[in-house]
Amino acid sequence: MAYHITKAVIPAAGLGTRFLPATKAIPKEMLPVVDKPAIQYVVEEAVRAGVPDILTITGRSKAALEDHFDRHWELERALEKKGDEKRLKRVRKSNDLGDVHFVRQGEPKGLGHAVLIGKNHVGDEPFAVLLGDDLIDEGDHLLEEMIEAQLKHGGSVVALMEVPAEQINLYGCAEVEQIDGETSGVVRVKGLVEKPSPEEAPSNLAIIGRYVLDPSIFAVLEKTEPGRGGEIQLTDALAERASATGEGAGVIGVVFRGSRYDTGDRLDYLKAVVRLGTRHNEFGSDF
Repeated sequence: MAYHITKAVIPAAGLGTRFLPATKAIPKEMLPVVDKPAIQYVVEEAVRAGVPDILTITGRSKAALEDHFDRHWELERALEKKGDEKRLKRVRKSNDLGDVHFVRQGEPKGLGHAVLIGKNHVGDEPFAVLLGDDLIDEGDHLLEEMIEAQLKHGGSVVALMEVPAEQINLYGCAEVEQIDGETSGVVRVKGLVEKPSPEEAPSNLAIIGRYVLDPSIFAVLEKTEPGRGGEIQLTDALAERASATGEGAGVIGVVFRGSRYDTGDRLDYLKAVVRLGTRHNEFGSDF
């Protein structure tokens, strides 16, 4: 049975150590990219793709995320009193985007564990996973393409991106093969390796922070042992699904050739600010 995907999980419990000391008291997902926090771009992407029911996995010191997507009555009244309709509209947009829920991870046991926490919310339907510090340019439609691939082929879908060989050790890496009748942008994943050395990598295709997962992934995650870094790796569970058969098995890759920013990385964060800032409809040309 084909489902219309309506639910997403956004893991956002990481400590943001690459951005210290800026993230000592501020969640990395709340760092502003031009005039919006990074996580708002991610939620907007999910909603644009027709996925309005969003569970955000948070941790300690992440209350600012909940506050951002909640109503701020005092601020709204103050803006109304001033007649500042433009800023009032911006403030209200963040709490009118979709149906955003929050739950704490408790312990930092890895991405696989964070996804597993979403089991009760997701239920028995395929769902999207969007990493909270990965931004996809709004002019690209990666998540929509992944949802389409999942509806067509079943199983789970990962987003892949070509990276320089010397950087593949920073990512999960995919071994792929072409699918008869498909374009080069949609491939079958034969195997996955978490952060391999360049010499051991089966390709230069890295997994980036977008997934569309079959609910059968939960049963695999429940028995997945901690892997690299002592954490439960989503890549390990997907590797099992890639080689499995039966209902919900198999992994498809969608090769992304658009613009993506890792806002947890300082240089990529600055690139995102500059590129999105120069396109801003109010001050882009001046900037």
